[in-house]
Order: sequence, then C-alpha cells, then structure tokens
Amino acid sequence: MNPEREEIAVVGAGLAGCLLACFLARRGYRVALYERRPDPRTGRVERGRSINLALSERGLDALRRIGLAEQVLADALPMRGRMIHPVVGEPAFQSYSATGDRAINSISRGALNNALLTAATALPGVRVAFDHRLVGLDPATGEMTFETPQGKVTAAAPVVLGADGAGSAVRGQLLAYGVLEESLDFLDYGYKELTVPPVGGEFALDPAALHIWPRGTSMMIALPNPDRSFTCTLFWPTHGTASFASLTSPAAIERHFATHYPDLLPLAPNLVDDYQHNPVGVLGTVRCTPWQAGGRVGLLGDAAHAIVPFYGQGANCAFEDVVALDHCLDECADDWAAALPLFQARRQGDAEAIARMALANFVEMRDKVASPVFQARRRLDHALERALPGRYVSQYELVSFSTTPYARVRRRVRRQQPALGAVAAG
Repeated sequence: MNPEREEIAVVGAGLAGCLLACFLARRGYRVALYERRPDPRTGRVERGRSINLALSERGLDALRRIGLAEQVLADALPMRGRMIHPVVGEPAFQSYSATGDRAINSISRGALNNALLTAATALPGVRVAFDHRLVGLDPATGEMTFETPQGKVTAAAPVVLGADGAGSAVRGQLLAYGVLEESLDFLDYGYKELTVPPVGGEFALDPAALHIWPRGTSMMIALPNPDRSFTCTLFWPTHGTASFASLTSPAAIERHFATHYPDLLPLAPNLVDDYQHNPVGVLGTVRCTPWQAGGRVGLLGDAAHAIVPFYGQGANCAFEDVVALDHCLDECADDWAAALPLFQARRQGDAEAIARMALANFVEMRDKVASPVFQARRRLDHALERALPGRYVSQYELVSFSTTPYARVRRRVRRQQPALGAVAAG
C-alpha cells in the first residue's frame, strides 16, 4: 500500500469488485469497497438466486495472478462435458474437449464471493462499507451519496469504479447525467432454481458433468455442489403455454415435470415447493457506451456489458476485465484518465463477441445438443482437433480453455469453417 495515493472507490463487493480490490491493493492503492447488501459471509442468502458458476481458464488466470486459484478450486467440482437427458431413453455424455481431460469447474457464486471478499479485506488498505446503497454520484467530482441504515452519508474519491452488476447504480447515475447511452435487450425467458439433494449421502447424478435437459423452446441444467447436491436451473419462456406463467398449481407442476423431465421428478422431493417459492429471474444483455466519464468514473464487468449465462462466461469475462484494466494501468503508468478509455478500446469488441456467442449458445443448449447432426458435428470438431493440433481448435475450446480474446475467437472460427465444411462433405 502506498499511503500517498488517494483512496479509490469500488462500488459493488461482488465477484468483480472484490477481485478488482485485490488487484488495486497489489498496485499499492488504498481501496474503499461499497456494497448495498449486508456482509454475505454472515447474512442470509437470498433464496433461489445462487446460479452456480462455471469457472474456466479466463477466470482461473485472474485468480492465479493473486494466488487464489488453488484455494478456489478446492471448493469446485470439475465437469468434463455435458450429460444430455432426453425425454425417453438413457442420458448421453458429450465431452467438452477432444482429449476428454479438460473441464470447466462448478462453484457456488456465494462461496467464490466469500473467498474473494475475505482475500480483499485481508490486504492492507482495503476497507468495506456494507449496507451502503449508492443513490447519488457526481461524475465531475467523484462525490457519492449512499443510503445506509443510519441515514444518508457522502464520500468522495478521485476515481470511482462501478463493479456493481447488470443493474449497476453507477451506470444509472452516469445515464442520469447524460454522459452515456445504454441498451437493454431482455429475452422472453426467465430462470428459476430447483435443488436435487444427495441420495443416501451420494450424488443423485454424475458429478463430473453439466447436465442438460434440452426441450426445444426451453431447457433445464444442473450443476454439482460440494455437499453432493445439484443446483438445477430452469430456463423457460415467461409467457404462453409451458411457461412460468402457465404453471401454478402443484398438480399442474407435477404433471408437467412427469411429462417433460421424467427422470428428475423422483430425485427432487422439494420440487413443487422450490418451484412455487423460488423467484423467476430475468435474462438479458446490457450494452452501454462510453464505459467511463472524464477519466475518473469507470465501469467493468456486468455493469458495462452484462450477458446471458449460456456460455458460462459472465464471471470469467468480468475477471478478465480486471486483468485487462490492470494491464492498461501498467501501460499508462497509473494515469486513470488514459487507462480507462484504453480499457474500453481494448475490451468492448471482446464484450460484444461473447455477448453474441452466449445468445447463440442458448439455442445450441436448448435444442441442438440433442440433434444427431449436431452430435456428428462435434465429433468432427474433435477429430480435426486431434488430427491438426494447434491448427484447428473448436470455438468451445478457445472460449473455455484459453485466454484468446473473444473477438479473435470469432474471427478464427469463421476462418476454420471452410475446412470443417470440406471435411464434412468428404
């Protein structure tokens, strides 16, 4: 910590905010983390809002830089592929990598947040103010107003960084001042969580896979937890038949699951209660520009570019943002007025690329993974990767198991398409 440096304000003590505080403290900054919620390490977790994370190489790369990867992976479960559950018949496994040895890691959002928060607060110069909800921000001066249980308080900082998620209060303040524009594209789909408990003290499903129940216009996924339970997430239309709005009575809920998810019903004794009491979350893509104002207020992670969760890259992308901002500060000798615009120039194309890939992957997961044509395509992908190591790499491999910039991934995949088509034709 450099005591001569003024205190940087980070709004949001979630995943990205806590990681950012760790990186800034490592650079010698004093950091004030402001969080609207109580301390999550002692408070009650909101029901049905966990959405397990799929931590992959981009997120692990960021954690390695602050020495946390090994600790975090101790609470994670590796998933080496997808287990596809048809309505009738046995589940089928699809490996994520050509060699079958690479995995994405299922981890509780809460467990990861707590590990990062504890790491941040253990560093000299980092302090956290919980129960502080941002209600005012002057981008010209860095003066902030917070609502707290004791009433309104004010604070100021030379640099204010918004890492406060898709519903960012920092972004909202910049929008109110007219210094940025935003677009919010919501899907006509929502999500709801269910739980599959252990059976006889063991996992009820294979813990080495991400389980998917693709049903054409809807789907369900399940990720394993260290306590041997599974967190299931329904991704269904919000309106119409077979939607969240159409299923209300216990009998109708049971009938629907017996028809469309027959293998799940015996494994989820609290299914009806979970379904009736867990909230429906919204899904959408957030875009805005610019990501900074005056070189003193900046946005990163979901606050700047929230995406839908279907590539498992939301947290990984936000963690990569922190690494990218750290590099920009290196190049600009910690001149924030230069580093924040450079950060946007470097990352905005990548953010748009993964936003598009995540939307496309929703269609793949809910519909195509069950198709024999798609399965043949994946086998061909893996065969080419084995035959042409380093020269042909699938999109999934590049996104999940490398730190190749997302925009470069899309360009490379487009260049590879003629080769794939030629082999398929042959």
